[in-house]
Amino acid sequence: MRITSLIVTLLLLAGCNAAQTGSEPAGSTVAEAEASTNGTDAASADETTDRPPANETQTGSDTSGEDSARETEETAPPETDYAPAFPGQTRAPKPADTEDWVTETLARGLEHPWAIEFLPDGSMLVTERPGRLRHIAADGVVSDPLSGVPEVDARNQGGLLDIAIAPDFESSRTVFFTFSEPHDGGTNNTAVARARLSNDHRAVDNVEVIFSQYPSVGSTGHYGSRIVFENENTIWVSLGDRQGDPVRKNAQDPTNTIGTVVRIHTDGSIPQDNPFVDHVENAPEIWSYGHRNVQAAAKHPETGELWTVEHGPRGGDELNQPQAGKNYGWPTVSYGIEYRGDAVYDGMTEAEGMEQPVYYWDPVIAPSGMTFYTGEAFPAWQGDVFVGGLRTQRLSRLVMKDGRVIGEEWLEIGHRVRDVVEGPDGALYLVTDEPDGRVMRVVPAES
Repeated sequence: MRITSLIVTLLLLAGCNAAQTGSEPAGSTVAEAEASTNGTDAASADETTDRPPANETQTGSDTSGEDSARETEETAPPETDYAPAFPGQTRAPKPADTEDWVTETLARGLEHPWAIEFLPDGSMLVTERPGRLRHIAADGVVSDPLSGVPEVDARNQGGLLDIAIAPDFESSRTVFFTFSEPHDGGTNNTAVARARLSNDHRAVDNVEVIFSQYPSVGSTGHYGSRIVFENENTIWVSLGDRQGDPVRKNAQDPTNTIGTVVRIHTDGSIPQDNPFVDHVENAPEIWSYGHRNVQAAAKHPETGELWTVEHGPRGGDELNQPQAGKNYGWPTVSYGIEYRGDAVYDGMTEAEGMEQPVYYWDPVIAPSGMTFYTGEAFPAWQGDVFVGGLRTQRLSRLVMKDGRVIGEEWLEIGHRVRDVVEGPDGALYLVTDEPDGRVMRVVPAES
């Protein structure tokens, strides 16, 4: 009897130890992230500092709910045990069609470049996060910093961020840019400015701030900041949750613009068909809310819809198609967990009145910059979405059908991709967020 009891006890202990081992999160990514951010929110590890790519050598399974035998690019174990809400919401299979490509470096020596925008003559404007704007000729010659850029709060993730030219640029020379706007007392906010680019590309003048995120807060992270033109007179702008408690809870409060996408006219006025324009208490600029930190946004070239990709916490980067007045859930629902490993609040992935992401990544890619490919240099890529990855140092190619992701391919770049655009030659152009940042292009490989 004693021998039998001893055997049972040993078996129970072995089972408990096995269960504990199986519940441990894979790897040491949290400790590495927190160590690399010098005590700040570990999100900064993906968004502003170098971090090794996710472990791609371990095996996993396709969680899309479709044929699990199909190979996926992502083989690392997920950070969470959350189940997708529908088949194909994550870990889409590799597409059958692909292209042969190589990268070229057009320019380098840029300090943490954040955005790239083509001018009609084939040259480019590139922002540097410390607060400099550069003109880069088509042959890669980099100008001195342009004069006229306003003061920015360049601490941590702040600085000079996105840039976009007006549809009538050839006649107006108007450009729009976002930046972290400093205020007395150490607070700051995402601001949108319009200006005129000089004919010699050496300065911006007539600078006017047309929108400032409110409230202004003391955080130095999660600014969002992507600009997308809906039409000649209207833009969408993404605004981050400003990182961490308690400020991130404001993303669920539509009386302010924390954690939102706003829609404004190019003179700063508010479109009268915005979803909350007739709500006395709500912010009339809001297009959608419940976002964490949207740093990738683009307009669909055929439907005109806005598409975005936002940073999740530890797991849960999201592809969304933000619609007027809709709530995208953060921080109430998420497919990620806190950096320390516990659930985000109640650990919910679904809630009534909150939209599901079209697609999500777990582990994260740390997304920044996106474009729909419409060029002819890569015929197999036409209509596909390309998303930059900071943590992964790659481009993610998403194959879409009927508003869903049906395939994902990885293009290994080897640098932290901050922004990606299609050039006039059909190549993909990137900027890399590094102290010695580059302008690179993805071109067809010679046959």
